[in-house]
Amino acid sequence: MSAPAPPAKLPTGEEKRVAVESMFDRIAPTYDRTNRVISLGLDHGWRRRAVARLEAGPGARVLDVGCGTGDLCRELGRHGLRTVGVDRSAGMLAAATVTAPLVRADAERLPFPDGSFAGVVTAFTLRNVVDLDAMLHECVRVLAPGGHFVALETAVPARLVWRMGNAVWFRGVVPLLGRLLAGDSDAYRYLPRSTAYLPSTPELTARLAAEGLADVRHDTMTGGSVQLLVGRRP
Repeated sequence: MSAPAPPAKLPTGEEKRVAVESMFDRIAPTYDRTNRVISLGLDHGWRRRAVARLEAGPGARVLDVGCGTGDLCRELGRHGLRTVGVDRSAGMLAAATVTAPLVRADAERLPFPDGSFAGVVTAFTLRNVVDLDAMLHECVRVLAPGGHFVALETAVPARLVWRMGNAVWFRGVVPLLGRLLAGDSDAYRYLPRSTAYLPSTPELTARLAAEGLADVRHDTMTGGSVQLLVGRRP
C-alpha cells in the first residue's frame, strides 16, 4: 500500500527529512506556547486521551516517539509511567524540560531492543517522517506483547461545516499566529498542509494491522480535526 502523493510543493524523500528537522530546530524555543494558542488549549485533553488508550499501569515503561519538547512525556509521567522520549530534532530536545531520559534518534530506526516497552505512543509525528511504514514497523518491533501502540494525529473533518472551519483556522489563522508568536509563518503554513502526507483512515488502519497489531481502532476528536489510532501487539 502506498500513500497518496503529496502536493508538488511539499518536500519528499531526503529533502523532507532535512526540511522537517531544520523547521523543528527553528521553532523549538516557542513551540509549546504557540501550540497552546493554536489548539485553543485543547491539546491537553488530546494527550490525556492518548495516554488513557495505552492502558498501561503505573511503573510501566513507555516510549514517546517524536517527543519534541516533552509535553507528552510530562503527561505520561503524571500517570506514573516510566517514559523514554526520542526525537530527531536536537533543537526540540534542547528545549525540553522533562525528567524523562531523552534520546536523539530517527523514528524510522529506533535504537532499542525488540519488545523493550510496555507501550509506544506518538503525537503528530506520522506525517513528518519520510518512510511511514518503517516508523510503524519500528514502533511495533520495540513494543512488548500485550502492549498498545497509540498515535495522535491531525485529520481532515468529514463533515463539511467542520472541514470549512478547519481550513479557515489552520490554513488562514495558524500561519498568522505562527508569525506573531514564533516569528515563523512558513513553519506554521507548512504544518497544516503536511496533513496531505497522511494516508486515508482505512489505509492507516490497514497498515497498522499489516505490522501485526490486533484490535486496531480509530477515533476522532474536535469535530474530526484530530484522530487517534490504537492497536495492540498480540
